Amino acid sequence: MGRVSRIAFAFAIVLAAALVGASTSSAASSAASCRAESFDVWLDDFREEAAAQGISRRAISAALTGIAYDAEVVARDRAQGVFKQSFAQFAGRMISPYRVQKGASLLQRHAAVLDQVERRFGVPAPVVVAIWGLETDFGANRGNVPTLTALASLAYDCRRSAMFTNELLDALRVVDRGDLSPAEMRGAWHGELGQTQFLPSSYVRFAVDFDGDGRADLIRSAPDVFASTANYLKGYGWRRGEAWDEGTANFEVIRQWNRSAVYARTVAAFAARLADGRTAERDGKRRLP
Repeated sequence: MGRVSRIAFAFAIVLAAALVGASTSSAASSAASCRAESFDVWLDDFREEAAAQGISRRAISAALTGIAYDAEVVARDRAQGVFKQSFAQFAGRMISPYRVQKGASLLQRHAAVLDQVERRFGVPAPVVVAIWGLETDFGANRGNVPTLTALASLAYDCRRSAMFTNELLDALRVVDRGDLSPAEMRGAWHGELGQTQFLPSSYVRFAVDFDGDGRADLIRSAPDVFASTANYLKGYGWRRGEAWDEGTANFEVIRQWNRSAVYARTVAAFAARLADGRTAERDGKRRLP
């Protein structure tokens, strides 16, 4: 996910209710007023732009047929508030005993593939699993908003049109290269997809087909999810074998995942808890007679 495109979107699933206030209805009523042309006219123009950029007509038709403007998505975007929780508040809630226990269990279950991912990309398994847990509760809460509808609506809106137009183009590229079908593309209301919530721009840039089935599937394939998450961090300069706590170069890489220092500190703390637990477990096994 790009530096600009990843602006605290990872909070969307866990904090959406807090971010949408009383202004939602008024935002919805004015959401489309910034453009002279209708959504359908704008969408026709966008289809031509996508084709001019080399995206196949087949993918464009499959992805955009039947797409309608969603005022609720735009209203939510316009009603976004500023995240104000402290690290103690956020981490105290997000690094729950359940999540630590679940994360430790998943580290064991997926140990073989996570070890392969670490050897290839240099990112430790606890960091990948911590992000997985914080983003979607290990894949359980990916969101159910139709991605293409959400991105088209946000691209049509004038507030951040250029950003979301580019994301919509990359969503079409995901369809065009066969990674996901339009029907499979459902997630958070800013267009994030999969078990670690990649925006389409990140999907195109960093998604990896690690299970070898011919497509990068960040919705159902755990190996693809792990490898793609690690590849993202590697792409922003992760240093193999080094620490990731605050003040390190790797901590700054985590901040490329999410610019919020609170979120990055929570990832680092959760990963440290998982790493300590894994070390203790391995030491215990080595001491067994």
